[in-house]
Amino acid sequence: MNQDVQWMQAALELAKQAGEVGEVPVGAVVVKDGKIVGRGKNSPVSGNDPTAHAELLALRDAAQTLGNYRLENCTLYVSLEPCTMCSGAIVNSRIARLVYGASEPRTGAAGSVVDIFSNASLNHHTSVEGGILAEESRQLLQAFFKPKRVNQNPLREDALRPMDEWFEGIPNYPWPANYIANLPSLNGVRLHYLDEGSTPDNAKQITYLCLHGNPAWSYLYRKMIPIFTAHGHRVVAPDLIGFGKSDKFKKAQQHSFEFHRQVLLDFIERLDLQRVVLVVQDWGGILGLTLPMAMPHRFGGVLVMNTTLATGTQALSDGFLSWRAWCQANPDFDVAKLFARGNKHMSAEETQAYNSPFKDRGHRAALHAFPPMVPEYENSEGADISRQALQFWRERWQGQSMMAIGLQDPVLGQAVMNDLRQNIRNCPPPMLLPHAGHFVQEHGQTIAEAAVQHFKLSSL
Repeated sequence: MNQDVQWMQAALELAKQAGEVGEVPVGAVVVKDGKIVGRGKNSPVSGNDPTAHAELLALRDAAQTLGNYRLENCTLYVSLEPCTMCSGAIVNSRIARLVYGASEPRTGAAGSVVDIFSNASLNHHTSVEGGILAEESRQLLQAFFKPKRVNQNPLREDALRPMDEWFEGIPNYPWPANYIANLPSLNGVRLHYLDEGSTPDNAKQITYLCLHGNPAWSYLYRKMIPIFTAHGHRVVAPDLIGFGKSDKFKKAQQHSFEFHRQVLLDFIERLDLQRVVLVVQDWGGILGLTLPMAMPHRFGGVLVMNTTLATGTQALSDGFLSWRAWCQANPDFDVAKLFARGNKHMSAEETQAYNSPFKDRGHRAALHAFPPMVPEYENSEGADISRQALQFWRERWQGQSMMAIGLQDPVLGQAVMNDLRQNIRNCPPPMLLPHAGHFVQEHGQTIAEAAVQHFKLSSL
């Protein structure tokens, strides 16, 4: 066997070892008088050392073995063409000969990008030979990088993804993002959700499942989440597809009642949520109140705020019809101004946060889709399942209930909520918030404090 091949195989074995522990698979050996005197494998990640390239580690090892920082009459074998840092060290150590495997077209300093070794001004000249077991080295690198280059969350052609920087610096929203895209109903679109306060034995916790409406997102629950978690409870708050940090369909007609309902059902199953208190408002209730009858064993409580069940058997409120007409006439309405109008206590930074998911006009399809999607007639999509849900709440609901009403809501206000309360079995008198409007969660601290006193783990 050619000796260069023999020593390069030793370098490749070290490269494999590096790859097995998550380092870029590069290995190197220093040979003198037919013996390996130094070994090195890439270790910058594990060593928190940007200089821990295989070549440098092999040079250091050889210097220790030989008792001399001058490595004269030595040959360095490395599986990948050295970078400028390593090439400089090779020259400075007086290595006589460099043999490398695969070329490195992005950072190689032995001829691919620059050629340190051909510089006649240097006082030492190392001879260079490349291409020894180059294919084996390339295959090792490709096998390492291939899974990393596969997009684990590819974006569907019919969807858009909000940019992370759109959400930077928004006030009072410190929680890390969680994403899921492999639910059957999602079919590859990516759903964002918050999951806070979970403990290793979370099956023994209350889980507050907080569902937002239109045109809000999980930011709506920022005043309630800290109170729930401070009392030892778990909070899960998804952004519906089309809202918040979740992917956005490009076309309004891609949204449907059944799609969004099924996503929520799949989501609850995947996270295996137990002892759930369902927290709903607006579309969070229109959709969310249809969920417990499909999985009653998971739900022990419900907190209902300014929402309805649209069964198609009762006319939609005048307030809602006015809202729907306004949305149609103003398809590019400013979400921040909408929140500011009904919530004078909010800061400008808070109201602008509601615009964050919709900074690009193409991301607004859900805002256009949701108002006309509310079931209006008996044969409207979602009306039949809503009628079944209403019967469930009236006749079979066994859990604890709580209702909070923002009295300034012109869309789903006290009259609508009183009708709904009559259909929720054993629902006590509501908590009335005289200064709160439709987005009652903007007064959510008071509601959350009452909720943690109302819902008891022993009763769920």
